[in-house]
Amino acid sequence: MFKKILIANRGEIALRIIRACREMGVGTVVVHSTADASSMAVRLADESVCIGPPAGKDSYLNIPSILTAAALTGADAIHPGYGFLSENAQFARMVEEHGFTFIGPSADLIDRMGDKVRAKQTVQELGLPVVPGSDGGVDTAEDGQRISEEMGFPVLIKAASGGGGKGMQVVREAGQFREAFNTARSEAKANFGDDTVYIEKYLEKPRHIEIQVFGDSHGNAIHLGERDCSIQRRHQKLVEEGPSPVLSQEERDKIGKLAADTVRGLGYLGAGTIEFLYEDGKFYFMEMNTRIQVEHPVTEMITGIDLIAEQIRVAAGEKLSVQKDKFRFRGHAIEIRINAEDPDTFIPSPGKITQFHAPGGLGVRFDSAIYGGYSIPPYYDSMIGKLIVHGRNRDECIRRLLRAIRETVIEGVKTTLPLHEWILKQPEFQSGDYTIHWLEQKLSEGR
Repeated sequence: MFKKILIANRGEIALRIIRACREMGVGTVVVHSTADASSMAVRLADESVCIGPPAGKDSYLNIPSILTAAALTGADAIHPGYGFLSENAQFARMVEEHGFTFIGPSADLIDRMGDKVRAKQTVQELGLPVVPGSDGGVDTAEDGQRISEEMGFPVLIKAASGGGGKGMQVVREAGQFREAFNTARSEAKANFGDDTVYIEKYLEKPRHIEIQVFGDSHGNAIHLGERDCSIQRRHQKLVEEGPSPVLSQEERDKIGKLAADTVRGLGYLGAGTIEFLYEDGKFYFMEMNTRIQVEHPVTEMITGIDLIAEQIRVAAGEKLSVQKDKFRFRGHAIEIRINAEDPDTFIPSPGKITQFHAPGGLGVRFDSAIYGGYSIPPYYDSMIGKLIVHGRNRDECIRRLLRAIRETVIEGVKTTLPLHEWILKQPEFQSGDYTIHWLEQKLSEGR
């Protein structure tokens, strides 16, 4: 087991990793920018190192500074969390080359699965169903239009190296294609340094369902059930729950087995998530995230398994501590992402938290690094916390989450808590009858 882990991240995920390490008896080093000098992660880690000014490119994305901090503090492993460098193959490769263990899959697998075209080809060979589309990247608008007309509109143009909805354009008719194609390529180049795009059939009413998977270096591979992440705005998840309210047991068993078999076929090490679109009883592979997810607590709540601790054990060369069919799913869990944003305009709301009170009670978990008097910096993602609840069933879970929202006090800044309360009260959410487009449609109608 590792003696000391450097955490190359910030906010709630840095604090989450510190907690797991402390329970495992592993020392921690957290790196931070000058803007995060007073963060809870800095306060609670065994050691901290300032690695640069506020801008992410000068601190949390500064690979030489992070590796230097690891060397100076005697860390023997680096945990990237999510975001920032967590899916950066170059970083993973450099971590290993400098004698540290990267807590995640190999750089080659990060590379392969980070390219959406290669990932799609890879998993298709391993037996996963994929969305109909181009065989690879599309070089010209003329080729793209021909492929789209053969497939039938609507289609989706997507950045091969993309994520978070960037470099993505929906095209409903042929006359819109050329402009959308050029826009998607420009966005892809600006955001990812790669203007390669590909084309998929656009599904009108899909759910977003993902499978949590794990693999170790001893050939073991398992899945830990699904999470339904269909409540989204601009392709960003806002609410996640597990199990999905729309899958039958036969469907979840089938897609779970396919996902676990894919992990085994890849020789994948650590935590990963295989994401699917689901429509009319059919699954279509979308992408694989080669890291821990923001919504991992949903799985922890329904399985009782500490996924961060499992990541660390597997990276240290140990076998998975849980085996297939040796655990059971329990009840239902829902997570909401709390952003420091205006709940109506979604304009970020950084600033000082004047009062804070976390909710509590049976089945309630609040993952956050905020505290009373903490100043939310304007330089990073606006998510400031996650509220996760567990219940014996979905109805109890929704009622418990509504109760927990009303208990939460975050004053001094605006948050999206009122939006979440509204979502939970909608009949479509309560019945489970919604798609990835539902929230944006409701918002466009003025709620």
